[in-house]
Amino acid sequence: MPHARSPQRLDCDRSGLLVVDLQERLLPVIPSGSAVVKQVHRLLDAAELLGVPFAATAQYPQGLGDLEPSLAARIEKIESKTSFSAAVCRGALDAWEAAGRDQVVVVGIETPICIMQTVLDLLAEGLQVFVAAEAVAARDGRAHEMSLDRMRDHGAVVLPVESVLFEWCSDAARPEFKAISKLVKTHQR
Repeated sequence: MPHARSPQRLDCDRSGLLVVDLQERLLPVIPSGSAVVKQVHRLLDAAELLGVPFAATAQYPQGLGDLEPSLAARIEKIESKTSFSAAVCRGALDAWEAAGRDQVVVVGIETPICIMQTVLDLLAEGLQVFVAAEAVAARDGRAHEMSLDRMRDHGAVVLPVESVLFEWCSDAARPEFKAISKLVKTHQR
């Protein structure tokens, strides 16, 4: 009997990475903002290696600024929004659905506002939603933790960035494994 692979695991062929509102004027008020940006770059590196599509949103850019420059340089698909939920930005989400991608990894800021509303709406659409814990943040640590709990209570999977990387990779025999492993080891230093 062949080995059964859990449908609850992330799969690079079923996933998309959604970067929510990591904007120039929002990041300075987030205590761990620069750390979140570094984690998102790690996820983007892995996504590029493994063929996982990614996109970003920007909340009211006229007032809150553009996507953080190092991220904007890497992400072509950036949709503007005024809704707190990024689920209204249908360009990437509809393309992913049409391609059979039913898993969304959500990262960005702020956990109790745009992240939580996005996650709850994507869950309501029947998608599997994963929140990379070190790649989301808020101004207030307690609100951040409570929001992670609420998302988990409603069916989102909250997991470490390292788990996202290795679940996407899935097998040490993959040619990309060494590069993925290096992404993990580099962060541990």
